[in-house]
Amino acid sequence: MEIFHLRYFVAVAENLSFSRAARQLHMATSPLSQRIRDLERELGRRLFDRDSHHVALTSAGAALLPVAKDVLGRFDDIPWQLRRALGSERQTVYVGVVPALHARLRERLERVEERCAEGYDVKRWPGNSANLVKAVQRGDLAMALVHLPVHAEGIEVLELLREPLGALLPAAEFGSRSSVSLSELTDHTYVTSAPGTLPTYFDQLRVRLKAAGIHKEITLNIGDYASVREIVANGSVFGITLLSAKSSDSGKGASVVLPFRDFSPGLATGLIWRRDRAEPDGDLHGLVAEAGAVFTETDPS
Repeated sequence: MEIFHLRYFVAVAENLSFSRAARQLHMATSPLSQRIRDLERELGRRLFDRDSHHVALTSAGAALLPVAKDVLGRFDDIPWQLRRALGSERQTVYVGVVPALHARLRERLERVEERCAEGYDVKRWPGNSANLVKAVQRGDLAMALVHLPVHAEGIEVLELLREPLGALLPAAEFGSRSSVSLSELTDHTYVTSAPGTLPTYFDQLRVRLKAAGIHKEITLNIGDYASVREIVANGSVFGITLLSAKSSDSGKGASVVLPFRDFSPGLATGLIWRRDRAEPDGDLHGLVAEAGAVFTETDPS
């Protein structure tokens, strides 16, 4: 049995889907299924009940899951536990950062880097929220600035900022408007960028749109926001973006961003870290304490 067997088992157990687990692990489904069968053969227990439409943990699988997660947690903790044991003078740490981070939060992060420079060499690591949360859980990242909500075991969340969202609309149809209602968009198609590129909050938005009678949807296979804008410019299509996003007012690509009259969506950004590493005897106690103080400072009036 190798550590990767347990990692594969946990991915399938948490997703209850071999295909979703394979995508998460960046591998094909067939070798993942084979590795799980190898693990079952070595343990002498069937870990999953599965057929072409259904995957469920057996009693043995349910018993193994907390054990496997504990082993993986201890294994992933080895680097920072070693650093703590050696007591090195200056520790290199990585802070995850989501794309298009608000300028105010980026400025606060620079302040954290400056204030903690004596004890920590703070470096940044880009990624989407889901991947950054997992990296914090594994101990690869010290902290991360991610889009909320985040509900992850052992993770502390400090909400820092909430930005209002609006509708990205074709200027030819809505250029003279100051707002829009969901009821006006029931004949329009909602367009989003590729799966995995949007915060999980957009899953909630999709439910709200369907409840309002908006059922037509296009999902692009790329994560480029500019491509969403191009599709919107064709007409009869809309997207959802930050209300502060600039409108495009030239040529065929003209678009506008308007607030909703009957809907108040907002995208929250927060700072996350592992609870145990921020305890008084944790290796990140000083960094997390300083970061919390800096990010929650009141701006001078």
